[in-house]
Amino acid sequence: MAKLNELTIVEAARALRAREVSVRDLWDACIKAIEEKNPELNAYLEVFAADDAAIAAAQKRIDSEGENAPLLCGIPLAIKDNILIEGKVASAASKMLENYRATYDATVISKLKAQGALFLGRTNMDEFAMGSSTEHSAFGRTLNPIDTSRVPGGSSGGSASAVAAHLALAALGSDTGGSIRQPAALTGLVGLKPTYGAVSRSGLIAMGSSLDQIGPLTKTVEDARILYEAIRGKDILDATTISDGLYETRKLPQSLRIGVPRHLLAEGVSADVLAAFDATLAKLTEAGHTLIDIELPTSSHALAAYYIIMPAEVSTNLARLDGIRYGHAARGTTLLDDYIDSRTEGFGEETRRRILLGTFVLSSGYIDAYYRKADAARAVLRREYDKAFESCDVIAFPTTLSPAFKFGEKSDPLSMYLEDIFTVTANLTGMPAISVPMGTVAREGTVLPIGMHFTAPHQAEHILFAAGSAVQVAQ
Repeated sequence: MAKLNELTIVEAARALRAREVSVRDLWDACIKAIEEKNPELNAYLEVFAADDAAIAAAQKRIDSEGENAPLLCGIPLAIKDNILIEGKVASAASKMLENYRATYDATVISKLKAQGALFLGRTNMDEFAMGSSTEHSAFGRTLNPIDTSRVPGGSSGGSASAVAAHLALAALGSDTGGSIRQPAALTGLVGLKPTYGAVSRSGLIAMGSSLDQIGPLTKTVEDARILYEAIRGKDILDATTISDGLYETRKLPQSLRIGVPRHLLAEGVSADVLAAFDATLAKLTEAGHTLIDIELPTSSHALAAYYIIMPAEVSTNLARLDGIRYGHAARGTTLLDDYIDSRTEGFGEETRRRILLGTFVLSSGYIDAYYRKADAARAVLRREYDKAFESCDVIAFPTTLSPAFKFGEKSDPLSMYLEDIFTVTANLTGMPAISVPMGTVAREGTVLPIGMHFTAPHQAEHILFAAGSAVQVAQ
């Protein structure tokens, strides 16, 4: 058997039920790995003390229920620092919320507790989920365990680093424009962004309310499915959650029709990444799946639309954090000084940039010229994807243009924003998407993972899991 902290959820659940290991053994193995590696990686901002009662309860449940116990019972998980756990700090990696302690559980945490899952700690992230590299945390950057000179992606980089380094069996992240899928690709993991409304956002510190979704970062597609099934479902605490069957239910086909928008891959994608993408597609066709050329003309404008809509929602959501009602409070000689000092000290540079941009595009002189046009483009994009799904089951891209880049390599904000070019469309349309490993490429003598990205129609996560499993088998 592999080291206990290196097991998948499925493997660990099987070992627990076979009495080969105990829940305490599994917890201790993860904590030992965290103690050894986290000081360098900075994947966790805080490691929780062992909850002896919860560990004992999980073990008792497995012993009594056996195969009927939930698969997540006794499984140690890492949780992104913007998801509330009652009694624990949830800072969103910001000085603004450095001392905020959650007074209730996020719905996803309540669901996982009901299954008997255990929580190892809160993971690092880009401040308020704004970034693609986890360089924008107020508490230091997180390193990629595959090559510590490179970023782990973001904003869920801490969760990705923790799972990739086997400091947790799986993790939760949040995805506003690719923040689960992009770090999954850069660390060799599976990352799922569910259908908008499939998973409750109650207890998630908001960035972009029409874009955010909580989802899993795991070692396998099956683990992602297990974690997704545990956290999904309608929630009275989140009016945007949806019921099963809200959208037309798609049957899982015997073989997949994979849509490939070649016109969007002509520029920007690294040659070796594109070669790996084509090689993976060739393996899928050999396995009996069909490739279909599709056109998505508005997708070339998706990134621009996203970087208008997202900052607009950021400026609205973070307006409450002013040092008067909520958040870090600094006091000057006047009330205006209080506001300015609190927000300047509390927010990092990238967060301030996006608040200012969002305030600008929502201002009375520019809301028609920018925000409303971006919102209209979003509606067109959704219709284009719906049309494309009449002829295909999933749409495939490389998850990222290149493998993990080095720290400081993308100091220009625009170059950093381009990291999201293939992932933002799923958030703009509300459709589910997954990133799965599709091999490796070499950079400066280091072998780095890359990912394949699939988008599916609303509430068709089962098709994404089938596509992801097909890629895993083909590797």
